[in-house]
Amino acid sequence: MDTPGAHLEHLRDYNESLVVALARTRAEFDRAGVAEATGLTPQAVSKVLGRLAEHGLVEICGVRRRGVGKPASIYRLVPGSRHAAGVHVTRTTLRTVLTDLAGTVLASRVTPLPPDFTPGQLLDAVRGSVAFDTDLVGVGIGMVGPLDHAAGIVRGAHRLRHWHDVPLRDLAQEALALPVHLDKDVTAGVTAEAWRRGPAFRDGALIMVESGIGAGLWLGGGAYRGAHTNAGEFGHTVMQLDGPRCVCGRDGCLEILHDTAVADGRVADAARVLAVGIVNLLQTTDVNHIVLAGADLLRFPEVYEAATRSAIPRSHWQSVSVTLADLRADVIAAGAAMQVLDAAYGIPSKMGVRSLF
Repeated sequence: MDTPGAHLEHLRDYNESLVVALARTRAEFDRAGVAEATGLTPQAVSKVLGRLAEHGLVEICGVRRRGVGKPASIYRLVPGSRHAAGVHVTRTTLRTVLTDLAGTVLASRVTPLPPDFTPGQLLDAVRGSVAFDTDLVGVGIGMVGPLDHAAGIVRGAHRLRHWHDVPLRDLAQEALALPVHLDKDVTAGVTAEAWRRGPAFRDGALIMVESGIGAGLWLGGGAYRGAHTNAGEFGHTVMQLDGPRCVCGRDGCLEILHDTAVADGRVADAARVLAVGIVNLLQTTDVNHIVLAGADLLRFPEVYEAATRSAIPRSHWQSVSVTLADLRADVIAAGAAMQVLDAAYGIPSKMGVRSLF
């Protein structure tokens, strides 16, 4: 049975997350501004700010006078007070980033993975690449799918023999002795784009081309994972009924058509195949922002961007922005780290904060 103390503890954690979420969006703030934006009472805000300052997450940076009476203290976030690590697992490499509390990427490194690597080999690589000497909130993993995000299980990563029903989240938490957030690589990537672009990025898709093709969906201001938390298998949508056999077992998937063109040296044709798939996605979801990402795509960014822009029908009332990933090759790993920070301190747009931006 729940106890009153447990409810109070939950409320205190929620209020602290609410204030940290707000602090991430403002250079500085005072008690009255936080109370107005969050709906908390001034007394509650004072207690929260006191606890956050005690733990080093915020600090006083000045005072502000509002008429007569005692001047109000001005606070700011201390980005370096906490860190998160994010890793991007591809079929050949592990990319690791370290971010601060504001989501700024402080360091990035790439480690090669053994061919057809096992879960144990991956965990060894993660242990060797994460900076444990920092004050880590946790580790985020952006992993090749298919993947059950809710259960933390890799269900059957395409082209990886040892990755069927692997409880990677639990294995990683045990190996690292830290909280671990596991998600599909593309969902981590689109989370980073949403962090960087702010509230205008409400309905968008991140298209990743890197040893496979996937789509991270951000719908209605939040990540969309689907009923089985495996949304985003964009590369395995069928585009040619009599096409070549794909690794997923179907014929004529977007991914195999794209990869065959690339293997033949027909990059422009590959970009056009991807662009047709993106148009189909737009017709299905009606998002207004397409982000292009992935190491394979970023080798020819102008080709893919031009093909995508050219394929999207022009409309005076259905405008669609096409951009490259803001963080380029780090976008998946950085997004995984940001998801750790979201889990610890809340997502501003989802916290019920008023007048946040």
